[in-house]
Amino acid sequence: MTKPLVKAKIKVLEGRNKDAEVEVHFNPTEYSVEYGASYQETPVPGLSNPILQFVNGTAQALSMELLFDTYTDGNSADVSEVTRRFTDLIGIDADTHAPPRVEFTWGGFSFRAVIEKISQRFTMFVGDGTPVRATLSVSFKQYRTVAEQLEDPRRNSADKTKHRVLGKVEGYRPTPKTLWQLSAEEYGEPRFWRQIARANGIEDLRALRPGDAVLVPPLEDFATRETLSGRRNA
Repeated sequence: MTKPLVKAKIKVLEGRNKDAEVEVHFNPTEYSVEYGASYQETPVPGLSNPILQFVNGTAQALSMELLFDTYTDGNSADVSEVTRRFTDLIGIDADTHAPPRVEFTWGGFSFRAVIEKISQRFTMFVGDGTPVRATLSVSFKQYRTVAEQLEDPRRNSADKTKHRVLGKVEGYRPTPKTLWQLSAEEYGEPRFWRQIARANGIEDLRALRPGDAVLVPPLEDFATRETLSGRRNA
């Protein structure tokens, strides 16, 4: 049984045109998704290579080419009038004062992002110079709010208390040297260093030295809610 054709579309998630949808003329023949991570290089005397320490993940990137044609249907209208619905999505929204977040969907694939770049190439014209065929090269950059990232289970700390030694090389990577670095590694956010300090009775951060053992408590759900609430009320 042949499955029905599903058109790819872009939905506006915020701003003045929230919930507006723009449908492509032709589905893309392919698209690519790029993943990445950022690492810090720490040189160690006597070693031929630096120690790599994970810093943070990078936003995923989605890119594709979209074809638009107003010639084959016999209309020969200016194709830029059609593509403008897409290029306008990278403009500044009057309500949010920034380009809006969008969601690209095609079948079961969904990607929430901002449109980072659109390159428009006109490839066919009628006698009076009106463009009737164009290709858009569209680059999306994944965009997730702080609340969405903190609610992601992969960002949660372990449910058990840990003990870490500051500034110690464990295996092939050094442990963090400061509480905010330790918080970033354990909880995914550096701002929870105060919770570590309270759990260890640390009042003067300058008193910490490499080799000091630090207790790392699990990050409770109420702490996350309090943090998000404080940001909303700020």
